[in-house]
Amino acid sequence: MAGFCFRRSSSFSFDPVGIGLRYPYYQQILDERPSVGWLEVHPENYFGGGLHRHFLKEVSEHYPISLHAVGLSLGSVHPVSKDHLDKIRDLIELVDPIAVSDHASWSASGNAHLNDLLPLPYNRETLDALCRNIDRTQEYLGFSILIENPSTYIAFRDNEMCEAAFMNEAARKTGCGLLLDINNIYVQSRNHGLDPFEYIDVIEGEKVGEMHLAGHTERPAGDGVIVVDTHNRPVRDEVWDLYTHAVRRFGCVPTLIEWDQDYPALEILVAEAKKARQILLSMSEEASHAAE
Repeated sequence: MAGFCFRRSSSFSFDPVGIGLRYPYYQQILDERPSVGWLEVHPENYFGGGLHRHFLKEVSEHYPISLHAVGLSLGSVHPVSKDHLDKIRDLIELVDPIAVSDHASWSASGNAHLNDLLPLPYNRETLDALCRNIDRTQEYLGFSILIENPSTYIAFRDNEMCEAAFMNEAARKTGCGLLLDINNIYVQSRNHGLDPFEYIDVIEGEKVGEMHLAGHTERPAGDGVIVVDTHNRPVRDEVWDLYTHAVRRFGCVPTLIEWDQDYPALEILVAEAKKARQILLSMSEEASHAAE
């Protein structure tokens, strides 16, 4: 496996492609054991215990679990919430996850908590704030985490660096890994007029520990369109092309298929995972032949 590895060697036979464990699939996954390598959950959905937590524990007996947080607000100027970290640590003890991650964004300020992942200006001040919170999180949990590049719909005038360079710097300064969301890169490229292939080429490959794939939606905006990271449809061909380029650069990195609303039949998610696995295997064979 290339790049920044998952945090432990799983006792499971590792398959690099996973899907999101969402509530409509709990029982079906337990009953049918679909052919996917691992499952990802948003830990915040399991803080309250009850039925959700019961299913998470049961599923973790059959699949490796990744915890992909959405509420740490790592980009905030305020310190990461100890209460939030305590709850994540409880889940770590429950399922022994293969990875813990969150986003290079913010969602909390003082006592205000917003139901969104809000963008950061890419400058030294916000980089320092982000790194302080990554350091706090890693020290508290006792291991390195992964941070994800966000989807954004505005850009700041006082950016001092591109997003890819900002992500590289955060990983260098804290020792964290990068969770590269390929669909988010495509969304950025459409909304901000960037070259998505150049973005991937700027990323330092040894830091990449995971990649995400998802579907998006185009919506009218003035005389044009805005691309929204909706996670509610299959991965677009343009994103598969970008993913192929990323795999060629970074190697066989664990990859997740995300689908968070308008849930399809489980078979559709499994088919998307199979497609990602075929690309990973194809690029691995290509690299092996090139090395001969």
